[in-house]
Amino acid sequence: MTATPHLDTPRAASPDLLRAVFRRHAAGVVVITAPGDAGPVGFTATSLTSVSAEPPMLSFVIGTGSSSWPAVSRAGHVGVHILGEHQQELAATFARSGADRFGAPTAWREGPQGVPVLDGVLAWLVCRVHARVPAGDHHIVVAEIALGAPSRSGRPLVYHQGRFTALRD
Repeated sequence: MTATPHLDTPRAASPDLLRAVFRRHAAGVVVITAPGDAGPVGFTATSLTSVSAEPPMLSFVIGTGSSSWPAVSRAGHVGVHILGEHQQELAATFARSGADRFGAPTAWREGPQGVPVLDGVLAWLVCRVHARVPAGDHHIVVAEIALGAPSRSGRPLVYHQGRFTALRD
């Protein structure tokens, strides 16, 4: 086997390798919300994926250790919110453990199926949970889109190299 020039020495699979590689992968930032027994829950995610056009379905991933997991594990519907570049603080709030995610200054309302819908986002969807698939220390949630709106124009918030950023021309 011939060595390929300019490649680093390969490392065995590990959580550190996974994190190091995915720091180089730019991803859109969303907030997932759900109704919960003790009030609404939500978390920041970069794992949103379009799954199917017919029927319209998407997926996202949530850690089983997340404070939002108990509510998401029981929820019939979830909200998906595409964040704009102006919403770095909102993304940070929903990513921070122990934060009052739905307190001021977060603006939201109860939407269809009791799902919390955030104000000021680029787009939002309410989705019916179709499946929860165990995947290591996470679950992949597959959901069918029920309704939503591309609320406003603007540039999306992006996560890259361990921080929230914006697209550049």
